[in-house]
Amino acid sequence: MMTTSSDNNPSRREFIKTSAVAIGATVAANLINNAAYAAGSDEIRIGLIGCGGRGTGAVENAFTSAPGVKLVAMGDAFKDRIDECKTTLAKKYADKFAVKDDRTFSGFDAYEKVINTKEVNYIILATPPGFRPQHLKTAVAAGKHIFTEKPVAVDGAGIRSVLETYEQAKTKNLAIVAGTQRRHQIGYLETMKLIHGGEIGDIVAARCYWNQGGLWKKQRQAEWSDLEWQLRNWLYFTWLSGDHIVEQHVHNIDVVNWAMQAHPVSATGMGGRQSRTSPDYGHIFDHFAVDYEYENGTRLMSMCRQVVGADGNVSEALVGTKGKCQVNRYQISGAKSWRMEREKDNDPYVQEHINLIASIRSSKPINELKQVAESTLTAIMGRMSAYTGKVVTWEQALNSQENLLPAKLEWGNLAVPLVAIPGQTELI
Repeated sequence: MMTTSSDNNPSRREFIKTSAVAIGATVAANLINNAAYAAGSDEIRIGLIGCGGRGTGAVENAFTSAPGVKLVAMGDAFKDRIDECKTTLAKKYADKFAVKDDRTFSGFDAYEKVINTKEVNYIILATPPGFRPQHLKTAVAAGKHIFTEKPVAVDGAGIRSVLETYEQAKTKNLAIVAGTQRRHQIGYLETMKLIHGGEIGDIVAARCYWNQGGLWKKQRQAEWSDLEWQLRNWLYFTWLSGDHIVEQHVHNIDVVNWAMQAHPVSATGMGGRQSRTSPDYGHIFDHFAVDYEYENGTRLMSMCRQVVGADGNVSEALVGTKGKCQVNRYQISGAKSWRMEREKDNDPYVQEHINLIASIRSSKPINELKQVAESTLTAIMGRMSAYTGKVVTWEQALNSQENLLPAKLEWGNLAVPLVAIPGQTELI
C-alpha cells in the first residue's frame, strides 16, 4: 500500500499532476484512470548501490518525488559510507527508511547482493562510473528498473556492454532513467521544443563549457591500500571516473547531442595537467578543449577545466541559420526573440524520479540508456583524442580495445597509470 501523504510526501494526485509536466497528458490520463492499484503492487522499493553524497541525494530525490517509495537495501564498497548514509536518511525519512541490518552489504560484491534482494524493484546506481556497465548488466538481468547516474562507462568496452544492456532492457520492458537531469528540466525541454521546431533554423555551430574551480580530495590515510585510496578519490583516476570530461562535462555534451539529435563522428582534442600536478590528484588532466564534428559538418567547440582561481562557465550555446540560442539561459535571439523566466523552472533532480516512477506505474517504461551511452562515448572520444594527440572517430572510440577496469579487484597494491602525453600515448 502507498504511504499516507503529508506536506513532505506528495499525494497521489499531486504526483500525477507533476508527472504530466514532462511525460505528457496521455500517460497522466492513464495514471488517473488506474488510480486504484492492487495492494502493494505499485510500491517502489529501492536498492541503493553507492552510498556517497550522490547516492544519498538520489534516494532523497526519489523519496520526495512520489508516494509509495521506500529504501529497503543498501550496498557500498565501504561500510563507513553505508553507516553515514543510513544515519542521514533514517533521521530525515523515518517513514520511508526500511533497511534491515541484513540488507546492508559492503565489499566488491555488494552490488550483486543488493540487486538480488527479492524485495528490491528499483535500483539506484551511484558508484564511480567505471563500475556502471557491470552494475547495469546485472540489474537488467535481474529484471529491475533502474535510475543510473551519468556517465555510464569510461571506455569503449564499457559502452559496448551498455548498448547490449539497453537492448535487453527493451526486451524485458524495463524502465531506465539516467542522471542527465537537464532532459527533465522544464526550461531545457521548452527550449528544445523550439530548437527542434526550427526556431533558429539549421544548427551550424555549437559551443559548450564546464569550466570551474577545484573539487574535493581526501587525504590518504596510513592504513589505506592503493586501491582504497583510489576508490576514495575516484575523481582523479580514469579507470574510475573517465576523467572530468567524461564524468562532469558529459552534461553539456549531452545537451548539444540532444539539440543536434545526433552524435559527432570525430573529435580533435587537446588538454593537459598544469594546475593539479601533485600525485595526490591521480593522473587525470585538469583541462580539455575538443573540436567535435557532426555528420552534417556542424562543429562543436567543447571546453572543460577544473582549475582553482580560473573563471567559471557552465553553459551551452547554438548558432543556427535563423538565429542563436543560449540553451542554459532558455533564450533565443534572431528574427524572433524568446526567453523563459527561471521562476517557471522545476527541480530536475526530483523530476527525473517522478518521470521514471510514473512510467513504471503506467506500464509505459522510458529507457534513456542509449542516449546517455552515446553522450558518454562522445566525451570518451574527446578524452582519447586529447590523451593521444590523434583525431579519433566514432567508430574508433566505440570499437576501441581499451579496457580501463583492472583485471582483478582486490585490496592491496594498484599502480597509478602514467599521465597521458599527447603524441606519445598510444591510441588503443
